[in-house]
Amino acid sequence: MSILFSPLSQRSITFRNRIFVSPMCQYSSRDGLPTNWHLVHLGSRAVGGAGLVMVEATAVSPEGRISPDDSGLWSDEHAKAFLPITRFIREQGSVAGIQLAHAGRKGSCSLPWLGGGPLGAEACGWQPLAPSAVPFDVGHPVPRALTANEMDVIEAQFRAAARRAFAAGFQVVEVHMAHGYLLHEFLSPLVNQRDDNYGGCLENRLRFPLRIAAAVREEWPEELPLFVRISATDWVEGGWDIDQSVILARLLKELGVDLIDCSSGFAVPDEPVPFGPGFQVPFAARVRAEAGIASGAVGFITEPFQAEQIVATNQADVVLLARQMLRDPYWPLNAAKALHADVDWPNQYLRAK
Repeated sequence: MSILFSPLSQRSITFRNRIFVSPMCQYSSRDGLPTNWHLVHLGSRAVGGAGLVMVEATAVSPEGRISPDDSGLWSDEHAKAFLPITRFIREQGSVAGIQLAHAGRKGSCSLPWLGGGPLGAEACGWQPLAPSAVPFDVGHPVPRALTANEMDVIEAQFRAAARRAFAAGFQVVEVHMAHGYLLHEFLSPLVNQRDDNYGGCLENRLRFPLRIAAAVREEWPEELPLFVRISATDWVEGGWDIDQSVILARLLKELGVDLIDCSSGFAVPDEPVPFGPGFQVPFAARVRAEAGIASGAVGFITEPFQAEQIVATNQADVVLLARQMLRDPYWPLNAAKALHADVDWPNQYLRAK
C-alpha cells in the first residue's frame, strides 16, 4: 500500500494523503484581498487531490507584505473574503491552510515579472521593518530597526491574524520563519545585529520567533494543527544552520507546534544554494529524527516514486509541492495511478479515471 496516499492525523484533523500544496505567492490580491484567481488556483489543487492546500504567505499587516499585491489578513473584511475559498477547498475533501507572514526587510518590492526590485514612495512603496537597520542588498532601502513597542504590535498582529484565520474557515495555520522574511531575520546572525535581548547569542535570536509561535498557538484553537516553516540553513558559513534548526524545532514542539516545514535559504543575496532533486530532504529527516516532531520535505520533489520514497523511509511525514503543482494541479491523481493507489476522483471527472 502507498504510504504517500495513507491518511495522516494531527489533532482533530485527518489529511487524506501526505501530499500538501506549498504556499506560493500569486501576487494577485487587491489591497490584500483574495480574488477569483485565488479561488480557481487554490480550488484546482483541492480538486486535484491534495491533502492540504496552503494559501500563500499572507501578511499580518500592510507593511508586512512583500509586494502591494500580496495576500493579507489584517481585517475582518479579509477573513470574510477567504470564506468562499476555504469552503470550496473543504468541499473537495482537502484541508484549507494559510501561512501567516511578515516580509520584514524584504518588503515593498515590485512584482517578480516586473523585476521584483524595491518600490519607492512614488510607486506606493513603504519603509520596511527589520531586526536591524541593514538593507537586504545593494539598492534596497534601509529598513527601520524595530523598537520593543513595535515588536509588541507585530505580536498583536499575528494574534489577530490567527483569530481571523479561524473565522475564515482555515483548519491549519503555518507561521513563516523562513526565506529571509522577518522571523528568519531574527534567527539569522547574518541579518540580526541587535545588541539587546533579541540579538547576539542563539537564545536571544530565538526569543522573538518563539514569542510569535507561542502567541499564535494561544490564539489558534487547541484542536487544530499549527505548522512552522523554517529555512534550515542559510547556506553561508556563520549563518543559521541545521544544528540551530533542530534546537528551534525542539522548542517549537514544546510550544505546541505540530509540524516543521523544512525549506532553506534566502536570508541574504547570492547564497550558494545547491539546487537539485530533493536537496532539502535531509533537513526534514534530521528535524524529524532529532527533534521528535513531524516534518515536511519541500524542494524539487517532482516524481511520484520520489515522493513515496521520502515518506516511506521516514525522512518526512509529508511532502510539500510547489512548482510541480503549478505545472500540474492534478499531480496527486496522476501520482496515485503511478503508485497503484486507489483514490477517489471528483464525480465530475470520473469519466477520465
